[in-house]
Amino acid sequence: MPEVIFSGPAGRIEARYHHSKAPGSPIAILLHPHPAFGGTMNNPIVHTLYQMYQTRGFSVLRFNFRGVGRSQGIFENGAGELSDAASALDWLQSFNREARVCWIAGVSFGAWISMQLLMRRPEISGFISVAPLAKHYDFSFLAPCPASGLFVNGEKDTVTPPEAVHSLVSKLKTQKGIAVEHKVIAGANHFFQDKIDELSKICSTYLDKRLASEGQM
Repeated sequence: MPEVIFSGPAGRIEARYHHSKAPGSPIAILLHPHPAFGGTMNNPIVHTLYQMYQTRGFSVLRFNFRGVGRSQGIFENGAGELSDAASALDWLQSFNREARVCWIAGVSFGAWISMQLLMRRPEISGFISVAPLAKHYDFSFLAPCPASGLFVNGEKDTVTPPEAVHSLVSKLKTQKGIAVEHKVIAGANHFFQDKIDELSKICSTYLDKRLASEGQM
């Protein structure tokens, strides 16, 4: 997973990138948890999802938001980080111009940013949202949500209570034209301590099902 550096809105962005050699391979971009609370692209969940996409033939990118690691800039409460994510997707697409399938995945704060980018980029066809901060941030912009995807949260999450995620998902499930799935992992906290393998299995199963149904496997 070679290190890459590319230009973003606030300066240099540090990233890790795997390039699939197969022509027209699907692409995926991963967004990490809150920078002010230690979130980086090396978060164990982000790394696990990165490997999941890589083993399925995706060209996949994970990166540090501004002010994290070697990425330049300072935290901007979401607006700047959304710009970082848009620039990262632009960079990823510039090396994969034949890709016809694009996925996004985010963890915690990164889930909130990823869903905003989903609204702005119609080429994104699927999402995985892990431990979304449904109590802390407004997700009402998902009206309507433009793509099908998966939400996963922990039963013992004290950062965002499961009821908040359930309420968000229930609203999305009433929308027509998309299919939103929701999984709750028993005993898991916000960081999925000792539960990452189970999280990986759930996400992998969902991704495989989607890829098979859409003729990508």
